[in-house]
Amino acid sequence: MCSKKAPEELYLKTLSLEPENQETPIPFVGNDHVHSSLFYRRNHFSYPQEPAAGFTIDGLVESPGFISLENIKALPSRTVETVLECAGNKRSLFEPKTFGEPWGKGAISQGEWRGVPLKILLGKAGWDKETAVEVITAAGDAGERPDKKDVYTYTRSLPVEKAMDPDTIIAYEYNGRPLSFKHGAPLRLIVPGWYAMASMKWVERITVSKETFEGLFQTIDYVYYPHKNSRKDAFPVTTMNVNSIIQSPADMEIIKEGTQVIEGIAWSGEAVIELVEVSTDGGQTWSEAQLEPQGETSYTWTKWYYEWKEAAAGEYTLMARACDASGRQQPMQAFWNQKGYGYNAVETIQVKLK
Repeated sequence: MCSKKAPEELYLKTLSLEPENQETPIPFVGNDHVHSSLFYRRNHFSYPQEPAAGFTIDGLVESPGFISLENIKALPSRTVETVLECAGNKRSLFEPKTFGEPWGKGAISQGEWRGVPLKILLGKAGWDKETAVEVITAAGDAGERPDKKDVYTYTRSLPVEKAMDPDTIIAYEYNGRPLSFKHGAPLRLIVPGWYAMASMKWVERITVSKETFEGLFQTIDYVYYPHKNSRKDAFPVTTMNVNSIIQSPADMEIIKEGTQVIEGIAWSGEAVIELVEVSTDGGQTWSEAQLEPQGETSYTWTKWYYEWKEAAAGEYTLMARACDASGRQQPMQAFWNQKGYGYNAVETIQVKLK
């Protein structure tokens, strides 16, 4: 399915250059660990000029101050293998269309991140976890927004429960190598199971707060607005939806008739993938796909394949739908929202056999 080219000879699909937003090529999304050069890039602003080699911890802590990268690396580390998916992945598939970066299916990648659990760093600073409500993180990138006049830093928060999760880490390595600058070096937050807006790059400040954070990237962006011209019934974007991609054959591909292998990946932020079903007749009938062995956590994607035997010449609508162990299944129609987050409708492609 994949090209034989080395990763450095391949290219991301560019959506915008300023700020830089680029997708991972679909054939490489399913690799166990996506090479750093093929990992999708999502930015709200231009890259920071000189990210700090460490960050400041303040707020409800006994020992506020700066923690250097060197000191962080000296602490006990943890390696977390996880999918990172942009909340706007597949935004271009929404009907009616929504405004925002027109992501296709490639704003998702996976790999191994090594760093220090956030709870360890907060513990060393003597944080008041009994009084704390949220942990606020601020990045090194900043810029103007189209809806505001001032300059804003990318800043968000986590509830205490998620900050305390041992798999929520401050990472400094990716796939056994130092984190690359464009993916957050020297230090980035990794929040497995949540959409990647939470996994902030270039972390420069961590603040323990007794109040709910009301920043723009928390209360305006990364919020589901179910109604077109209203903020009624709004709620925050957090856990990734159950989802899937057909990687082969490709959408609108022309292939030779006969037995075909349909393959792809499925993932969920809440539980392991338990079932993937495939339809070759536009959803009239469904057959169970074979799942490849998967990890014990819900953080990684699951590879799957289905043997479509003796397929005759013609045009076909192929579909895939995943179900996780918590009972969540991909819907036929995605939950529409103003900003185009969390698209996870049944995966659908068209192919022609000759």
